[in-house]
Amino acid sequence: MPLFQREKQKLSLIKPGKFANEKELQALFESNLSEIFNCRFVATEFSTGPVHGGRIDSLALSEDNNPVIIEYKVIGSSQLINQSLYYLSWMNDHKGDFEIAVQKVFPDENIEIDWSNIRVICIAPEYKKYDLHAVKMMGANIELWQYRYYENGALFFEEVYKRSVVMASAQNENDIGKNPVMVEAGKKAALTRATGVYYIEPHLDKIEKEKRILAELLQEFIIGLDESIEEVPKKHYIAYKISQNFVCMEVQKSKILLFLKIDPNTIIDMPDNCRNVRNIGHYGTGDFEVTVSNEADAEAAKEFIRLSFNNIGGN
Repeated sequence: MPLFQREKQKLSLIKPGKFANEKELQALFESNLSEIFNCRFVATEFSTGPVHGGRIDSLALSEDNNPVIIEYKVIGSSQLINQSLYYLSWMNDHKGDFEIAVQKVFPDENIEIDWSNIRVICIAPEYKKYDLHAVKMMGANIELWQYRYYENGALFFEEVYKRSVVMASAQNENDIGKNPVMVEAGKKAALTRATGVYYIEPHLDKIEKEKRILAELLQEFIIGLDESIEEVPKKHYIAYKISQNFVCMEVQKSKILLFLKIDPNTIIDMPDNCRNVRNIGHYGTGDFEVTVSNEADAEAAKEFIRLSFNNIGGN
């Protein structure tokens, strides 16, 4: 898709650009991991040892304390996917090496690594249809991100494949007539149950029976914002994310706490059920807390959820 620069009523075509080499691309992303993925940088060109004989382009730690492997290419190449899967296998067998690397970078933090989901991110200017098909058939835990770079320095970035949507095209006859948003949520939750150690249902079961509808209403609304949204159950909360979390939903006995990517200082006339938790310890990520105790709270929370989604680049 062509990109134009507007100056009053005149549009000028911005020509595509390219990175000089992979190191330039890698350095740019490593310097902006927090902005793009809300990850913390751990290491660059991380050696996997003389036996394995490889170097992981970038290692990072997600906002949920999951290990993150990132590989880059400045040209389309199936080798990128193969390398990434190779390093994923190595990571599963060398968890201690990653934990030591994290401890060296963050010596003053007692970080508990969440091994339920290792994020593998591939970044390239394009992927062939054969690559996408191969990844789907593998069922690999991998994210494919495609970028477009322009001569004025603009960078367009989008996800073209995420494992959590593999099951989306399969329709079960038992799903006919059901809310398609919740059917999709069920498929994503089923996939998570098959691959992780944390489940959706135990979270929803925490709340009083008559208030469970509140959690389900919020769940339906959040997933309905965009088909790319991933629902990821963690130990203490359910994370909703695209490139990074924008909602963390903590279900308690009589209420639901939502932690959102909103700067509390931008909210004028803070509602009574909302507060700034930037300097208050809490589960999940996000500095803005919304308490939902009834349907009115849930309805009002939708505006803040949508704002949080937009704040991380959602549409």
